Amino acid sequence: MIKVTYRLETPGDAARLAAKIASDQSTGTFTDLPGETAAVKARCAARVLSITALPDSASPSFPTEGGPFHRADVVIGYPLEAVGTDIAALMTITVGGVYAVRGLSGVRVMDFDLPPAFARHPGPQFGIEGSRKLTNVYNRPIIGSIIKPALGLTPSETALMVTELCEAGVDFIKDDEKLMSPGYSPLASRIAAVMPMIDAHEQKTGKRVMYAWGISSADPDQMLENHDLVLKAGGNAAVININSVGYGGMSFLRKRSALCLHAHRNGWDILTRHPGLGMEFAAYGKIWRLLGVDQFQINGIAAKYWEPDESFVRSFHSCRTPIFSPADRPLPVVGSGQWGGQAVETYARTGQTTDLMYLGGGGIHGHPGGAASGVAAIRQAWEAAVQGVSLADYAKDHKELAQALEKFSLK
Repeated sequence: MIKVTYRLETPGDAARLAAKIASDQSTGTFTDLPGETAAVKARCAARVLSITALPDSASPSFPTEGGPFHRADVVIGYPLEAVGTDIAALMTITVGGVYAVRGLSGVRVMDFDLPPAFARHPGPQFGIEGSRKLTNVYNRPIIGSIIKPALGLTPSETALMVTELCEAGVDFIKDDEKLMSPGYSPLASRIAAVMPMIDAHEQKTGKRVMYAWGISSADPDQMLENHDLVLKAGGNAAVININSVGYGGMSFLRKRSALCLHAHRNGWDILTRHPGLGMEFAAYGKIWRLLGVDQFQINGIAAKYWEPDESFVRSFHSCRTPIFSPADRPLPVVGSGQWGGQAVETYARTGQTTDLMYLGGGGIHGHPGGAASGVAAIRQAWEAAVQGVSLADYAKDHKELAQALEKFSLK
């Protein structure tokens, strides 16, 4: 059985509304049907498994008259035989029509509890362990950076920045999610300019920096062509704008991919920003994990965007929790306004783990001592976090961290 948890809000009776959703999303409709026999219901009807009342809300999530607005977490079970294991079917039946139900003033999909049959989906090809193997980084966070400015750099200018970041000591570099194959920097030209810098750094130091290329396209064939360009040049990773390429695009790519797939979830805010509507990351993330993302960007503590710290922490723990086995866990990517100052709290609130990527854009490029000092400051901050030392104390004999604290703590 597929179990879906919904957070319902209604000026009416939550139990009655839950029963209506279960009926409408499986065998029923607005009136009795001669074909909806007991046998059909037994085989395919969804049913309400539990209802947990929550405090009422004084205002509705959707514009709705009346009130107070009753809230409840409702678990509805859908027979596997009625849905199958196809992601499009799962989303259509258990999510797509629910938001159209009359009588709701709010609904949020909180989680999917999926049966083992869904393990047929490929899941991550690399995940946490594969990402560590490709970067040869163990026992600390993988430190990454982003090409900035996000748009406008030519291939040769990008290559210069990549050289600087490699020499600064990063483990990972990525195209900004907005950079794919624009006229001023076609993907093929960018690869031709940048990969020699990656190769030269490896020849010089023995360290191969992972570079994730923006290969996303609404055309799966074009996306695969982009993938092949990266692979042929010796690349090992790609940035995928998962909401833009869709479930089908991601499934198509994962089945053919030899690259580590770094998921950027831009557009997720449309689904989740209102707390009474949309979808919780626990539900959203499971689908993309089944489809095969290896690394998952999930913001961070004190992010530059709207997302509260509590939401980030829930997302992190969701990534770290197996669906079916430890192998289906993607590497959590902590980003958005990160410069090292959040390391202590991040470490404390994520279960004291270093199995993550810590992504600094402005926190590295904008360090007063330059990119190398920005990378050093982030590493020092994580050393302090793991050792249980305050950043202020650790900065007393770590110049780069002291400079970062002086500049970024005031922001």
